[in-house]
Amino acid sequence: MLFAIACTDKPASLDLRMANRPAHVEHLKAHEKSLVLVGPVLDPEGRPCGSLLVVEAADRAAAEAFAAADPYVRAGVFESVVVRPFRTVFKDGAQV
Repeated sequence: MLFAIACTDKPASLDLRMANRPAHVEHLKAHEKSLVLVGPVLDPEGRPCGSLLVVEAADRAAAEAFAAADPYVRAGVFESVVVRPFRTVFKDGAQV
């Protein structure tokens, strides 16, 4: 089952985000097979201000556990993390 994980950074947390980025990327690499689409959300100046992850997980509890284990969460980068079921309607320019 797919889940969208939408994360919003706390104000003025860019330095904290960048300090924890290597651990965050290692966390993602450890779960690479579950990742569908992952990347930062950018502010008007092109700086990261949040994250969007679409992941495959057995259930909502597994998706929430994956999100909670993210080093960004543990470091306190995020103001909010929302996990919701997701359904793909279009992918790669075609309806699925």
